[in-house]
Amino acid sequence: MTAEIITIGNELLIGQVVDSNSADIAAELDRIGISVNQILSIQDDKEPIISAIKDALSRANVIVISGGLGPTKDDVTKYALCEFFNDTLVNDEAVLQHIEELFRKIKNTPLSDLNREQAMVPSKARILFNKYGTAPGLWFE
Repeated sequence: MTAEIITIGNELLIGQVVDSNSADIAAELDRIGISVNQILSIQDDKEPIISAIKDALSRANVIVISGGLGPTKDDVTKYALCEFFNDTLVNDEAVLQHIEELFRKIKNTPLSDLNREQAMVPSKARILFNKYGTAPGLWFE
C-alpha cells in the first residue's frame, strides 16, 4: 500500500513555518506498513488543492492532507474538498460544541465567527475530533 502526503499552507511555502507534520505522518505510515511515495507542499488555493488530490489519487492508495483547516480567512481547503467530492458544507453541532468547550476551558475568550465556521464540515466526511485544537480532521473514502 502506498501513500502521499500533501501539506497545505502559504506559511509553509514562504518559510514562515517548518513542516514537521510530514515527518511525523510519514513515520506513522511507515510504522503500519504504508510506503510514502511523495510529500508535496502547496498553497492554500482551491485549484492547486484539487489538482494535487487528483494527481495523488493516480499514484497512491492513501492521501493524507495536513493544514488548511485553521480559523483564518485564507483557508479554502474545505471548499476545495467539497468541490472535488461534489459535496456541501453542513454545520456539525458536535464540532461546534467541542470548539465552544475548548474556548471556555483553555482560551477563556469569546468565540469568533472564524472559529464558528470551523464547525462547517463537508457532509460526506467522517469527522475526526481534535482534542487539542478547534479544527476537526476530515476522513473521505
